[in-house]
Amino acid sequence: MLCLRHIYSFALRRCQFRTLSSDTLLSQLNSCTTEDQVFDLVGKNKAKLSEKHVGSAISLLWKFQKEKSYLLRNIDYVKNHCQFLTLRILAENKIEFMDNDLLVDTLYNVMRFTVEAHDSLVQELVMEAWRRLERFSLPNLSKFAMCLNDQHIYFSPLTGKIADIVNKNLDSIQDTRVLSVLMVSISSVTSHSFQKRLIKKAEVLLETANVIHFNHARRMVQFLRNIRQTYRPLLEKCNKVFLDNPSQLDLDNISILLGLYQSLQFNNTEFRIVIKQKLTEIIDDCNNPVSFAKLFAALGPMAGPEVKERLIATALLVVEEFNCQQALIVVEAMEEMECRNSHLIQKIASLLHKYLDKYKPIELAKITQALLLLHCQDTELYTKLRQLLAGYLQTNVMPTEISMLTRVLSMLPSCQVDEVVINRVDAVLPQCSLSDLNSLATALVRWIHHDRAHQQSTVRPYAKLLQKLSNCGYQRLQKASDLDVLLEELRHISGEWFEEMIIEETISTCQRLMDQITWMNLLEFSSFLMKTNYRCTPLLDRIASVAAQHISKIYPSGIYTILLPFAIMNYDPPQSEEFFETCIRHFSSHLGCFEPHLLVLLGYSLAIAEYFPPVLINAIFNVDFLGKLDAQLETLPESLNWRVRLRLMELNRAVCLECPEFQIPWFHERYCQQVQRKGNGNTNIAQEQIHRMLGEILGGRQYAKASVLTPYYYRIDFECILDKNKKPLPYMDQNIVLADLVQWGPDIQLLGKKGLPPGAQRIAVEFLDSRSFCKNSCHLKGKIVMKKRHLEILGYEVVQIPHFEWNSMELSSKDAWMQYLKKNIFETK
Repeated sequence: MLCLRHIYSFALRRCQFRTLSSDTLLSQLNSCTTEDQVFDLVGKNKAKLSEKHVGSAISLLWKFQKEKSYLLRNIDYVKNHCQFLTLRILAENKIEFMDNDLLVDTLYNVMRFTVEAHDSLVQELVMEAWRRLERFSLPNLSKFAMCLNDQHIYFSPLTGKIADIVNKNLDSIQDTRVLSVLMVSISSVTSHSFQKRLIKKAEVLLETANVIHFNHARRMVQFLRNIRQTYRPLLEKCNKVFLDNPSQLDLDNISILLGLYQSLQFNNTEFRIVIKQKLTEIIDDCNNPVSFAKLFAALGPMAGPEVKERLIATALLVVEEFNCQQALIVVEAMEEMECRNSHLIQKIASLLHKYLDKYKPIELAKITQALLLLHCQDTELYTKLRQLLAGYLQTNVMPTEISMLTRVLSMLPSCQVDEVVINRVDAVLPQCSLSDLNSLATALVRWIHHDRAHQQSTVRPYAKLLQKLSNCGYQRLQKASDLDVLLEELRHISGEWFEEMIIEETISTCQRLMDQITWMNLLEFSSFLMKTNYRCTPLLDRIASVAAQHISKIYPSGIYTILLPFAIMNYDPPQSEEFFETCIRHFSSHLGCFEPHLLVLLGYSLAIAEYFPPVLINAIFNVDFLGKLDAQLETLPESLNWRVRLRLMELNRAVCLECPEFQIPWFHERYCQQVQRKGNGNTNIAQEQIHRMLGEILGGRQYAKASVLTPYYYRIDFECILDKNKKPLPYMDQNIVLADLVQWGPDIQLLGKKGLPPGAQRIAVEFLDSRSFCKNSCHLKGKIVMKKRHLEILGYEVVQIPHFEWNSMELSSKDAWMQYLKKNIFETK
């Protein structure tokens, strides 16, 4: 190659002029219809080729590839052809004569043929482009930036220089393609303020451009994923572009968009319904492993039972043809689908076993987690996984990967921990983020529980390491100075270690940094605080203050995230009524921005706080909306589907009981019966204890009924009935049909007394465990308060027994417990 380069360099110095044959040669090149014709022409005219000829030849070769289907492309044939090598050498020797357009086009086209980034031609083209960067037009700049992105050059000074040029010239960009390419290419080196400017510019172009290409909108969504910002106004606009171009929604694009949306936790009902229909229609056409693996992963998690069975049946036929990546995609989808087909699980496990040596550490972690959740019983596979994970752990130097590998290792059955693993964890602790520490703590706690359960004597080193880990967590929190960085580390943190060891210090740190809570990070902070279940009134007050002050800047559907902690943790901030009314006014004129399921969740959270905005209630309880909700629920994961249906029932119940003037019918009778049949009547030790004592206090167990189902399907722990003289009535004397009580109307508050003797009173006795209270607090959650409110409307006197009172030192004897129950039951008003 060096000899050829020397010969062509000499020829170049001899031919610095342009001849008449040059134009003829260009015409001949443009007349070629196959790669071989181009190569033949190049071979015969090596000494005559100018930089334009070389660039045109390479461009023409790529044009032929683009015109072929993916399966028919012969990139390797072209790349390895001797005349393509000739073109590469000529191009490298003629770089200085190329104009800007030709320079960038040549780099772009060469990279389409997978020429490596370390190749001398690619390096020389990049260096020359860097020298000319300030002179590039914006289209050339975007194309060059795309080439750098393809080479995974994300954080170099060159990328920073391009970002600086874009920053200076952003107002002049009017092409969505140019903007979208640049957004993706420089996303890793943009400041928060610059990101906002790029997002606003993208919004403006999407609103003003006559035609928006599908891929331009897709790259804008990719930019949001890269910077991890769920900016809903831009997402909604991009989503509309996708829906307006249904012909572009093929399997590949659907797979890409679903991945982006999942990363951004963005859900759009219309999009999911459209793609579900499209994917269902092409099941029979996906007859090769590549396309079927993508289809299985995209459609499986949102498919109904019949379609899932079709997918599983086809998977059983083609599973052995999957390569390692297709097998990984399918097993992850099976995990999300909660697949229970033992035959498919066994087949995919056998295939994965064959490919294990080809996977990266993070892929092995995903495989391990999926197989465990699918209840795979392949002992040999788990043994091999343990060996590979432990091997990677011992050689890895990245704290995030070490914590991830450790957590996954601890999930494996009968995991015997090597001392080398413990030492590796010990060494990396000071470098770990809070998220990494949480993963490591999860593993250590799991090993401690395992050893205690098996009466092994290895708990001490784990406990010592866990204490060191906690100290690292404290130190990291104490040094924290940037709330946004802290929230990033806390985003996925949860579990026993966090809740028991560092939650207090975490809340303290958040209070120290609470002046950094702004409208931009308000939703993320509110979501974090909700997840902790920690009722910190200064932080809640700050959320309310910032929200009220900047309400116009908050996307309407974000109001749900802001209001939720106040409702769930049963807290009214200063000027509470004004705060809630401000939030309600903000979203009331934008109900169309809400996904149906989110509107239901918003209505439920407001109902907990005793707010029932008529515009919201009427929007939810109408036939059209409920039809849209049903259509959406068919595309949602099973867990979310179940939660939304439950919340709709609870909202329906709350409206019927608290706002009979709305005349909303109770239409969840059948649903509640179905849930009731699936439920369980498990009781804890304290409840069994209370039941026995109630029998003694009231004169027999026939006076206290356990696990009672009330009208509107509230379940209460115990019910007893006292006559007007506070004497218990036995249940054998009562003949009350609950169904008679379940109705709606203006006299709902009287219905709970129906069927009772005059002056008699129903008493509901509820034992409240720790889940009924906010973290480290005696303050009741909003849902428990709402239940008491509703039981009182139904005619009950409610006696609540908090766990911390029942299990206190003061009530440490049977006599004390008996006296406590008597006082609470017989001294009710």
